[in-house]
Amino acid sequence: MAYAATSERTFKSGGRGRTVLTDTYGRTATDLRVSLTDRCNLRCVYCMPEEGLQWLAKPDLLTDDEIVRLVSVAVSALGVTEVRFTGGEPLLRPGLVSIVERCAALAPRPRLSLTTNGIGLARTARALAAAGLDRVNVSLDTLRPEVFIALTRRKRHQDVLDGLAAAHAAGLAPVKVNAVLMPGHNDDEAPDLLAWAIEHGYELRFIEQMPLDAQHGWKRDGMITAGEILASLRTRFTLTPEGEDARGSAPAERWTVDGGPARVGVIASVTRPFCAACDRTRLTADGQVRTCLFATEESDLRGALRSGATDEEIAGLWRTAMWGKKAGSGIDDPSFLQPVRPMSAIGG
Repeated sequence: MAYAATSERTFKSGGRGRTVLTDTYGRTATDLRVSLTDRCNLRCVYCMPEEGLQWLAKPDLLTDDEIVRLVSVAVSALGVTEVRFTGGEPLLRPGLVSIVERCAALAPRPRLSLTTNGIGLARTARALAAAGLDRVNVSLDTLRPEVFIALTRRKRHQDVLDGLAAAHAAGLAPVKVNAVLMPGHNDDEAPDLLAWAIEHGYELRFIEQMPLDAQHGWKRDGMITAGEILASLRTRFTLTPEGEDARGSAPAERWTVDGGPARVGVIASVTRPFCAACDRTRLTADGQVRTCLFATEESDLRGALRSGATDEEIAGLWRTAMWGKKAGSGIDDPSFLQPVRPMSAIGG
């Protein structure tokens, strides 16, 4: 089966013989999120039900070689400079260290990071750092073990804390902590989480709960907003905004804390979407390109790979997919419809 590469003249040049992932709104995707698995060893209430979720079949998953090849195409032909490995839980992927090592050897070398729940990071942080991983984002929503159990339905709080400490010791800096506040669970913990993060040298990011749960139980009027998070933090800290110039295309708005150097970020995906500056492209664990977390359409690269497409043809398919990216997610519209795939299947 043949795949026609899209005309190079349609797309903005990336230099050094490369073209870039540009859309019709002038945005260029340089940040690739790669999901390595849809499986997870937690069952967070804002992500998936306690049981009954259907996982992807193993033959549907990209192999290690296929992942590295697609990352290579993104880096060498499409101008991607940042690669983030996600899941599900990427530490469940047996070949993770090897994938990181092979991607770190690509030219030009991309910056490599990992989004994880931290379980298993205590025993793998040093190997990942040696393989070429640059930094990690670790999800931790609470400092209270009993609340952790209620939120994740697992008794693994200490494992996450140990993973964070190991990442810091291995030099995977900056170590960022992602926290979601949920009504009736941890909505009073924002100041405590920030004080703890500053004490340990971590960078804290609060994320508004997004409509990406597998059970489709998200409610707009039941989420803790960015405004509420900031109001809570200001009961104990003085926050000074860094401003749009410092933010660039980053999803988090950031503030210095009590004059700095510590900072805190808030990702207000629902109440203050950052679509206009989005620089991301996404690859699911089964090889689908997604232009947005909340996209309703996907473009199949796995099929192209397994049908013998060349790297040039794959790059053309990828450029075509990103060229059709919409102006925004529509999440700030009350009529927004949640995508069929949950976060665990899309990749964070």
